[in-house]
Amino acid sequence: MTSLRFRAAFAFGMSFLMAFFMSGVLVAINTGIDDGFFIRWAYSFIIAFPIAYPIAFFVGPLVHKVVSKIFPDG
Repeated sequence: MTSLRFRAAFAFGMSFLMAFFMSGVLVAINTGIDDGFFIRWAYSFIIAFPIAYPIAFFVGPLVHKVVSKIFPDG
């Protein structure tokens, strides 16, 4: 069993990176890369990260459990 502090830190890092890269890629695909790209990306990230963090924190252990059952030998 992992500590709550480890779970929180892991979820923070994972959700930060996922929200950062996904928001950047989707903004680039949907609106293109021009003068306002970085502002749009920052705005998108600011919206995405607070949504991604609790999802990673609460759903992460469930996903870990499911994957552990699929691959029991690790």
